Amino acid sequence: MFFHGIDLKYLLKQYPILYPDGNVSTKRKEQLNDRNHLIQKFGFEPIHLLESNDQYSMKKCLKECIHFGEVVFAFKKLDSPIWQISLHEIAVPVLNVRTCHCIFTRKREVMEEIGKMLPDKPLFLVKF
Repeated sequence: MFFHGIDLKYLLKQYPILYPDGNVSTKRKEQLNDRNHLIQKFGFEPIHLLESNDQYSMKKCLKECIHFGEVVFAFKKLDSPIWQISLHEIAVPVLNVRTCHCIFTRKREVMEEIGKMLPDKPLFLVKF
């Protein structure tokens, strides 16, 4: 599975297609440095996702992604092209959240908003 975390305010701005350049002004210095490195490497900043496997559990991916955003989308597959940017991290140029398998959040009020946007997707409240 592939996981991507995003805050609701950014999701609402970009829904249904996520793209990284929309949030440049709100990035921390560490995120801006990472962004610049990826632009130098790929020519643009891709969307980051964590990939679970036997050594990197779905629970670990979910915990890490929920740290970056109050909404976490889980995908069984992704559209090409896909780049491996670290041992457990992959990247795509854009991400269509309507293709997700399921959604996680830690905030009940976010569940209501997401449920309106994607009523056919399983939605789970997590306590981390």
